[in-house]
Amino acid sequence: MPEDIDTWVAGVDGCKAGWVAVLRNLVKPDEAKLEIFPQFADLINFAPHLSIIAIDMPIGLPDRISPGGRGPEKAARKHLGMRQSSVFSVPSRAAVYEDDYRQACATALRTSEPPRKVSKQCFHLFPKIREIDALMTPELETRVFEVHPELAFWRLNGEREMSLPKKVKSRANPEGLDQRRDLLVSKGLPQDFLDLRPPKECGRDDLLDAAANNLIAERILSGRADPFPMNYQRDGKGLRMAIWA
Repeated sequence: MPEDIDTWVAGVDGCKAGWVAVLRNLVKPDEAKLEIFPQFADLINFAPHLSIIAIDMPIGLPDRISPGGRGPEKAARKHLGMRQSSVFSVPSRAAVYEDDYRQACATALRTSEPPRKVSKQCFHLFPKIREIDALMTPELETRVFEVHPELAFWRLNGEREMSLPKKVKSRANPEGLDQRRDLLVSKGLPQDFLDLRPPKECGRDDLLDAAANNLIAERILSGRADPFPMNYQRDGKGLRMAIWA
């Protein structure tokens, strides 16, 4: 990569404040900075231009859900062992556009085989999924890629799932978070950055997930990332349905 050309990549995770992004200029890959973006559109329009945006949120929504869920979820879970519960089952596009939980479950039941309701955890992600879906186009796919932190850590950890969970009984697990931080440090990210106190409405796990996603963004840019599944499909809007790692 020419030293006089700035190439920025972003790893992004949803948080209460909107979207937390770890940004790196690959001319200086051992430096990183943290940004909070209230809206997904702010990432697309950010200056300096972000060559790759690797974001932990489903992109591409089927009209109907087959057994096992979307192809990306099924493909990712195969590699995650004890960590596979971190991959939520995403319902149909019609269900995602319901803003009432009971109605979302009813719509999901009608548009899945076998019939399946929506988990509360996934329902709380619907506004962010809709935010991306409203803006995504096949043209934006050259820059915006769906990722998943636990699949990112799996890839970075020599294709082995992390042995410790990030959370225990819905609370942060310091040992699991330290394990992930140490892995990211071994891949070149600065520990002082990873140990920063996160801004308000952003958790330590959000920061570490965004940092892992950033390393996958770099892999995507250099052609070293793969889609899961390899033979991914496209939804009714023409959007690919794949998690990259």
